[in-house]
Amino acid sequence: MTISKAIILSAGQGSRLLPLTADSPKCMIEFNGRTLIEWQIEALRANGITDIAVVTGFHTEKVEAHLAAIDGIRVETLFNPFYKVADNLGSCWIARAAMDRDFIILNGDTIVSDEIVARLIAGATRPINVTIDVKPAYDEDDMKVHRENGRLLAIGKRMPPEQSNAESIGMLAFTGDGPAIFRNQVEAMMRTPEGVQRWYLRAIDLLAADHDIGTVSIEGLDWAEVDFSADLDAARALTARWVAAGRYAN
Repeated sequence: MTISKAIILSAGQGSRLLPLTADSPKCMIEFNGRTLIEWQIEALRANGITDIAVVTGFHTEKVEAHLAAIDGIRVETLFNPFYKVADNLGSCWIARAAMDRDFIILNGDTIVSDEIVARLIAGATRPINVTIDVKPAYDEDDMKVHRENGRLLAIGKRMPPEQSNAESIGMLAFTGDGPAIFRNQVEAMMRTPEGVQRWYLRAIDLLAADHDIGTVSIEGLDWAEVDFSADLDAARALTARWVAAGRYAN
């Protein structure tokens, strides 16, 4: 399996990290010499991803200028003009034309390693594949997953503890018919009154009723979600280890 395209959803400000994000979006936070979005791009590039679309919003001009300065990879920016009033399903709708072949989608606040991207690509045996991690317990902010025999049956933040046996790390792979299935679901949901208020993983939850959606475990591999101020130290520590190990050294 080879995948050459990725979509990164980075339209939001990251208001829970204020005042750090007052004048620059979350994806521009620097961790040990690279911005958050640069760490994402390096992990994707290390796995043969050569075509990346980034959905921007808050201070798009800063993100656009930053991405234009990155050499060796094609990065297209797609501006989401309603990022202030829409959740990330709206960003997927903005990027729907980019869903024209096999692709990976990644939340703009998740730092992943090249090993995680490689494991997702290798494990993408179904049209839709959700990268998941496993831990002893899940809190109210986790995007919880219920799975059986590798198949995703439900996904959502409000899932009862007794059903939750994994969490989504915010990265999925779509192959074969997967891009069209997902794109059609996004378009259908955005035609409803509540569409702009939806998370895009709600589309995956709805599709799970009629489609075989796979899960790919990255248990044991390091990643970091940058959502709250307490997450910053963890992300710095993780990327510091990568720098010390010479990961992505030019």
